[in-house]
Parts: sequence; structure tokens; C-alpha cells
Amino acid sequence: MAEGFVIHELIFDGVRSLADAALTGTPLESYAGSLAVITATMISCVAILGVFMLSMFVILWLERKVWARMMDRRGATMDWRSLWVGEQGVTAGEWWKMLPFGIGTPIGALNRWLNKVMGNESEHATVDRVGNRSWFGAWWALPGFIQNIADGMKFLTKEHMVPNRADKTIFELAPFLIVTSTVVIIGFMPFSAGLYAINPELSVLFAFAIFGIAPIGVFFAGWASNNKYTLLGGIRSAAQLTAYEIPLLITVLGVCVVTGTFNFVELGEFQHSSGSWNIFLMPLSAGLFLITMIAEVERIPFDMPEAEAELVEGWWTEYGGMRWGLLFAAEYMRVWAACIMFSVMFLGGWNAPLAGTFSAIPVFGALWSMPGVLWTLLKAWATFLIFVIARAALHRIRTDQILEFGWRYLLPLSMFQLAVAFVLRLKFFNAENIDSGAAGGSAWDGGTGFAWTIPLIITLVSLIVFTVYIKDVDKDPPGRPYHVYTTEPAGTHLAGKE
Repeated sequence: MAEGFVIHELIFDGVRSLADAALTGTPLESYAGSLAVITATMISCVAILGVFMLSMFVILWLERKVWARMMDRRGATMDWRSLWVGEQGVTAGEWWKMLPFGIGTPIGALNRWLNKVMGNESEHATVDRVGNRSWFGAWWALPGFIQNIADGMKFLTKEHMVPNRADKTIFELAPFLIVTSTVVIIGFMPFSAGLYAINPELSVLFAFAIFGIAPIGVFFAGWASNNKYTLLGGIRSAAQLTAYEIPLLITVLGVCVVTGTFNFVELGEFQHSSGSWNIFLMPLSAGLFLITMIAEVERIPFDMPEAEAELVEGWWTEYGGMRWGLLFAAEYMRVWAACIMFSVMFLGGWNAPLAGTFSAIPVFGALWSMPGVLWTLLKAWATFLIFVIARAALHRIRTDQILEFGWRYLLPLSMFQLAVAFVLRLKFFNAENIDSGAAGGSAWDGGTGFAWTIPLIITLVSLIVFTVYIKDVDKDPPGRPYHVYTTEPAGTHLAGKE
């Protein structure tokens, strides 16, 4: 899709033409414009939701496989053929022959081919080694990808039960409050310069205002379940989300100050015209955004509110079946929305890195000039790997450490970054240079909003500070939530103090 090509406008033009043709001469003729706007908006939202959900299947598969490999396992290996073919030499028979109008013929051919390549009839060594349990050694079939669909089908078939003494109304409402508030955010997510559902002038403010509704549903779910574990989980979650939402919003405000806009599309375009991605201008802000988002979606190491080992399942405990599936899906939807936000706010969104340089290369340049939506997705998927690495590398920390980290460390750092953002915008940004950059200038000759030395210096200083702190060892634990080693064996730190 070409840049600047607005899908909503295209759909509106098509719907308006149909409406004019269908309603001319009828009592609804005067309402054709309004009906076209409503219909076009609905179609745009459904289209963007489809792109969002289909691309989200990739992160579900990535987490299964990447995390499993980090744990030295293969992870999920269910194969596409497992949806309609049995295992261990048992099949569902030639069921495709019962389909009408001959449509079963190509399905039967595909089924026989899959069986031959990676099924019951396969002679592949990896198939035989595991007793034909869908591991086939064919990388192009993305082993384990289809298991996400199988898990969803499983949730749909499980029984939903409401605890006897639960507040039934609030208990049933809470999951939908969490899910619907998450779905609304998707409408503000731009996948390209013209690929979005809605684009209000203050889309950043609207998105994060809606993002803050979900914690209310979390607390309602914990309280309405009438269970001590869920109540503790709900209280912990409310305290944690409050502690991390404030530095998150201040961090986002800093990004908006530097870019001079509260609009997601303009955020992405600014990084292209200013000569630098925001991650090089504000690396601290990028780190704060990722950390606070990990806490906001309650992933390891900040998942104590729903810790399955300590709190059974926290505020999720009494939910089952598809209600639990909705909460699970909402968590990943929020994670995926956070990754897209990060790619747009800090990684230039749909703009290719060094596009002017690499696009001129004969064969490689054509690949580099792929549609912006693909660049957005690639950057968002790469960002999600940070969430997976954090899950694999870090241990769960206590609630008091979570709150202390948010209030004592992240809040002052976010205020410091906001001050830096004001300095960058007022002292080092030159809006007049953007016009010359658009006319053919570059960061090297001052044809962009920031001179190329500014992001270079900030990035180098940040790397030095990061290296110093990463090598710092807390020799007197537990001074910080994470430390490299302890001075006393576990369980003996209180010996002799009683």
C-alpha cells in the first residue's frame, strides 16, 4: 500500500458511490452521506482489527518458540494437518469425498500431500523419531503456529461457572470491560501513513486514556469473585498499575513534547523529517516506556498480581473457559498494542531506516522499499522479543519491590526525561531546517530538525551510562530488586538475629 494512501477515504468514496446509487429517489437520499460515513468507519475498524489480530498470532507463536528455545526445549510443534488428520496412524478417513459440488477434490489432494510430506505416510526421520506426533522437520509449515487456534477452540468448549457467592453482574462484566477497552485502542494504531481506522488530532491522549480503563476491570474482577486470592491479586494489581501508569504517561508526554504533537501519525512522520528516530534522541524514554509497559500488562518480572505459584492465578483464579480466554487474549492484545506504539513512537513507525541510502541499491533496494505496514510489523515483532527475553531472563520480584521501583526510580527518571525533552525541543530543534530537508537536504548538511551530532552524542553517552550500571554489583543485598550474588547462603540471612 502506497504511503499517504488513507484506507478510510478509499472505503468512504466507494461506500458513498454505492449509497448514492442505491438511495437516490428514496426517503433516505438525504442521509446518504451520514450512512456512508458510519459504514466506512465500521469497515475501516474491522479491516484494522483484522490486520491487528492476524499479526498478533505471530507474537503468540514467537513467544512459544523463542521462549522454549531459551529454555532448551522445542516448544509447541503441532502441525497444520493435526486439525483434520489424526495421529499415530489413525486418520479421520476420506471425509472430503462427502463435500458437495466437487470442492473436496482439491482438499483431498492437499491432505494426501501433507500426509506424504509430514504425516502418517512420511518417511522423514524427525517424524519417525517422535512417534508421528506432528513433528515433521518442515520449517516452512511453522511448527506450533496452529496450536494457538487449537487452544482457542479448547477455551470455547470449556464450561463457564460463576462462584455461588460472587457478584454475578460485576463478575461477568469485568472481562468484557477489559477486552472492549483494549479493542478500542486498536482503532488508534497506525500501521502506515494511511492505514488506520481513525486518526483524531489527540489520538495519543485518547489511546492512553482508554488504556487506563482496564485496571478498573481488573480490580472489579478480583473483588467480584469473592475469593481471598482474587481480592489480594486485584489490590496488588491496582497498586502496581497506579505506580507505573504515572511514569508511563510522563514518558509519553516527553515524546510528545519533542515531536510537538499528540497524534500517532504525526509522531511517525516527525521522526522521518527530523533526521533521527526518537530512540536515539531519548533512549532513556524508550527504556522507561518498555519497563512501564511490561508492568502495565503484568508480565514477568512484574506479574505478582497474577502469580500462579503464589496466588494460584491472582485475580484470574475464579475465571474459566472462554472468560479466561478473553482475559488471556486481552493481555496479549495490550502487549501487541504496546509493541506497535513503541515502533511508531521510537522506531520511526512505517519509515524504513536509511531509506535514501539503501533504496538506491539495485536488488536490495526493492526489498528495502517494501510497504510501510511491513516495516511497522517487523519493528513491533522485534520489540516483542524484548518482552520474551525479559520473561526468560528475569525472576519475579515482590510486590513491595515492584512499588518501590516504580515510585522511587521510574517516576524521578521520567520527570528527568521530561525536562530533557523540553531542552531538546526548545534549544536543539530547528523547525526551519525541516523544509530544506524535504527539498533535498539531509542530516549531514543540517537539512533536518536535529543536527546529526545531537542523537549521536546522546546515544553514546547513554551507552556509556548503561555499561557502567550493567557492570555494577550490589554487594549488600537486598539493596535493589535485582542483584548478582548474595553474601550469605539462602535461608541463613536471619540466623543469629532472633
